[in-house]
Amino acid sequence: MTLEIGGVFPVLPTIFDESGAIDRDGLAKVIDYAIASGVDGVVFPGLASEYDVLTLAERLALIAFVGAHVAGRVTFIVGASSDAVDESVRLASAGAAAGAHAAMVMTPRALGPDLAALGAFYASLGTQAGLPLMVQNAPVPMGLGLATGQLKAVLAATDEVRWVKEENMPCGQRISSLLADRPASLLGVFGGAGGRYITDELARGAVGTMPAAETPEIHVALMAAHRAGEDAQVRDAYESVLPILMMQAVFRWRLTKEVLRRRGLVRSAFTRASGPELDRGDHEELSRILNRLDARSGGNWSAAGYTATR
Repeated sequence: MTLEIGGVFPVLPTIFDESGAIDRDGLAKVIDYAIASGVDGVVFPGLASEYDVLTLAERLALIAFVGAHVAGRVTFIVGASSDAVDESVRLASAGAAAGAHAAMVMTPRALGPDLAALGAFYASLGTQAGLPLMVQNAPVPMGLGLATGQLKAVLAATDEVRWVKEENMPCGQRISSLLADRPASLLGVFGGAGGRYITDELARGAVGTMPAAETPEIHVALMAAHRAGEDAQVRDAYESVLPILMMQAVFRWRLTKEVLRRRGLVRSAFTRASGPELDRGDHEELSRILNRLDARSGGNWSAAGYTATR
């Protein structure tokens, strides 16, 4: 029987020290923090993990580490995306060996929009890895950005795919379309895009969300309110976290790690991936956002405060 999967599944960041070396102690603390916050599961590695700047050896080693540290406390979804089919097999298989319950795999750009080839890829991958699969339908240039009709054709070609993570705009409309007359093998659709559209996605039938890892307790509270049918509480939670989601859309990994650093979970906000860096004004704006979260939730979001970064 395939495990039912749904709820809040943050994509774990890869934590580095200031030299760019992997900080396993920091990663372990983030895992423990997410689990203590009540998440339903974790995902690693994904786009928010900077997986494309990790070597294959690093990814394989970290998959084993994450699986061992999670130790069955929550559901573990392994990220096994690669343009090389044989690499995806190795990554998914490593996840299975580490206790993963499913493998999330982005549509390989190397195959292009060849629907027959994509269907054959996922069919072969699921059989070889021994894990049920989730198609990550990410937009170009990260993925192929398949239209809903194209995605349904891929799903119809194999029973190995049980979930989809839909990240193309408008996400809500695409989720509605995908769930209409869906293949029998499709158990559910997750929202992505950092959780920025979570209220619309859930209202349209998404079974869960895969945000970044800086605000898991808020996403957990939002999901609990959704499950209880408390729409006003869903909106309150969403509006409280929306300013961080907007900053995270711009600064991506750096924003996530800076919030985790300020909360005392990691020592460094270093990223290997390129992208915009926060300047003093951005840090001051983040402080204002976190102070408001403190006031609203009684939490300790801004404990470490601002310090100049590299």
